[in-house]
Amino acid sequence: MKSLATAILILLSFGSYGQHLNDFFSKTDSFLNTHVKDGKVDYKTIHKDPSELDAILKNAEKISVDVSDADNYQAFWINAYNLAVIKGIINNYPIKSPLDHQGFFDKTTYSLAGKNITLNAIENTLLRAQFKDARFHFVLVCGALGCPPLINEAYLPSKLNTQLDTQTKLAINGDFLKVNTKKKRVEASEIMKWYNEDFTTNGMSEIDFINTYRTEKIPTNYKLSYFSYNWSLNNQ
Repeated sequence: MKSLATAILILLSFGSYGQHLNDFFSKTDSFLNTHVKDGKVDYKTIHKDPSELDAILKNAEKISVDVSDADNYQAFWINAYNLAVIKGIINNYPIKSPLDHQGFFDKTTYSLAGKNITLNAIENTLLRAQFKDARFHFVLVCGALGCPPLINEAYLPSKLNTQLDTQTKLAINGDFLKVNTKKKRVEASEIMKWYNEDFTTNGMSEIDFINTYRTEKIPTNYKLSYFSYNWSLNNQ
C-alpha cells in the first residue's frame, strides 16, 4: 500500500511538472506571437500592461527542468532567457539600450525554475557550459539590434533542433556576416569574437563553422575580421 501511494505521488508530480512546462511553452508562444514582429519587440505596449509577461514568469518560478531531459531543459531556458530580457527592459523602460541599465546581464536576477539567476548565468552556466552548442548564440536575444532577431514563437522541445538550425542559417546567410569578394574578406558579428571558443571546437575554424550553415560558401583563404555590435534597443 505504501509503495502504491509513493507511485501515485510520483505520477502526480510528473503530471504537474509536465502541465506547468506545457503551459509555459503555450503562453510564451502566444505572448511572442502578439508582441514580436520582424524580430522587433513592442516594448511600449508591454510596458503599459505587463500582466501577461508577469504571469508567464510567475509560472516559470515553479517549473523544474533537469539537464538530463535535454530538449525540455534547453527549450525552457532559451525561452526563459528571452522573456527575462524583455522583463528587464520593461522594468527600466524607456531605455535606448540594455546597456543603459548597469548590471543588466550580470547583476539583475530573475526567479526561474527554483533559481535566482542572472542572464549571463543562464547563457554561460546553464546552457553553454552544459551543451557546447554554438547555435545558442543565434536564439538567445539580448534586446539589441546586433543580436539575431527574436522569433515570434516559443522554442519547443518537439522541434528545438530544427529551430536552432533555422535561426543559425538565417543569421549566417544574413546580417551576421558581411562578405567582400573583391578584397577576399569576411566580417562577422563580434559574437564570433567574444565566444570564439564556441565556433572553433574540434579543430574547426570560424570559416569552417560558417560554411556548415552558409549556402554560398566562404573560401577558406578569406581573412576574417569583426564589425562592431549594435547595442541599440530592438524596439518596434
